[in-house]
Amino acid sequence: MFDAQNFVPVGCKECRSGLNLDIDFSMAFQPIVDISDNSIYGYEALVRGLNDEGAASILSQLNDGNRYKFDQAIRVKAIDLAKKLDLQGMLSINFLPNAVYKPETCIRATLEAANELGFPLNRLQFEVTEGEEVKDHHLKNIFIEYKKHQFLTAIDDFGAGYAGLNLLAELEPDVLKLDMALTRNINADRVRRSLVFATLAACRELSIKVIAEGIETREECLTLADEGVTLFQGYYFARPEFEALPEIPQQIWLQSAEIWAQVAGRRAADRRS
Repeated sequence: MFDAQNFVPVGCKECRSGLNLDIDFSMAFQPIVDISDNSIYGYEALVRGLNDEGAASILSQLNDGNRYKFDQAIRVKAIDLAKKLDLQGMLSINFLPNAVYKPETCIRATLEAANELGFPLNRLQFEVTEGEEVKDHHLKNIFIEYKKHQFLTAIDDFGAGYAGLNLLAELEPDVLKLDMALTRNINADRVRRSLVFATLAACRELSIKVIAEGIETREECLTLADEGVTLFQGYYFARPEFEALPEIPQQIWLQSAEIWAQVAGRRAADRRS
């Protein structure tokens, strides 16, 4: 039987120089919803303490001595829990690019855990937050290596960090996740709409999927759906649940179907006019 707690990854020598990880943690999961067909695209695995404490309580314990081990551990833990929960669709895992020394070597733990558990590699999506400052060429090398193994790559929290649209050109991610700082009240904010709509146009041109994060209202969802966004994540659909896969309330499924029908109706009317 697979033991995530005692799983020992094969890592490069400089990464595994006798370091111990004395951080106890687990995961919560939040769904990513596709309103175009009322389905679950996947779930994001979110770091939590053993008593469901927030991620900050865990991430504050990281330092140069344990960063690599922790990055490896969260991947293995997420895959192990996803398998136990019979997670369907994509499993989205945040990674720490500054903990990856050699992408081709540091990826081994992920491959071993996925193979051991029988979790398909093409259902793994790795997110890097735009807020983590890292040299573009290093991150690009990581993305290139991940794509070789059929992993999807994503830029998380886009619009809240160090870079902007130039990241899309440099990294060519499969997925871009719009930060809640851009999506919050977008229905009533002309400036946010202008910025987000320009980003969506670039993503369409580059064939990059877009996930709108932090969605809390029907109006936010409708505004973005009108511009072609189909993938959403946020409290409007479901809050994260500790070591569990949240269910979407039936009322929300009905509302999302209405939103998509409304969008489709507008498009049909535009084509006739």
